[in-house]
Amino acid sequence: MSLERQLTLRIGLRDSATFANFLVGGNAAPLHALQQGEEPFIYLWGGQGSGRSHLLQAACHAEAARGGSPAYLPFTELLRTGTGLLEGLEQMSLVCLDDLQAVAGDRTWEEALFHLYNRVRDTGGRLLAAADASPAALGILLPDFGSRLAWGPVFQLQSLDDAGKLAALQLRARARGMELSEEVGAYLLRRCPRDMHALFELLERLDQASLAAQRRLTIPFVRELI
Repeated sequence: MSLERQLTLRIGLRDSATFANFLVGGNAAPLHALQQGEEPFIYLWGGQGSGRSHLLQAACHAEAARGGSPAYLPFTELLRTGTGLLEGLEQMSLVCLDDLQAVAGDRTWEEALFHLYNRVRDTGGRLLAAADASPAALGILLPDFGSRLAWGPVFQLQSLDDAGKLAALQLRARARGMELSEEVGAYLLRRCPRDMHALFELLERLDQASLAAQRRLTIPFVRELI
């Protein structure tokens, strides 16, 4: 496999997305299923910031650590590459398809993914999929493909409440070697977009600014930056 193709199959894969820094909340069952790595097909769904991308990426990192060959494909970023991207993916030990809602309703993509599901099953690989809606509500045109999405366990991810979001921010901050007080975390929740993806991106920017300025994360400092 060429280096260019290897990089394409891991586009958007963040080093920080691991099982260890995923705040469980009400998602113990899907987390356990992914960590076990025994189910050949799993489907996750939930709204923006529910953690579905984090979990797929964490599964990729865990698979690589076991010596496997994972592929991570976020369709919101790869839609224009064409269905040829799926060719040969059954050779990978784990295939993660993220943001399936981006290709739902496109018959060309649905047919290509239908055949990929069959090839992965035939080769004994594992396939994880995630979207913002359940298989039944995704708007799939091809009935056979819709049935493939529900071949294995289907988990609805539960979004975090405010206390959970604060805990998740503090967990991510500690993983980056920084301290986020409850006071500063609560300030961010009051003043900033509330989905976890946006909050984590903001935390990364704050960390970089803190290091550059050699200052702790305090409310006055954060206020200057946002």
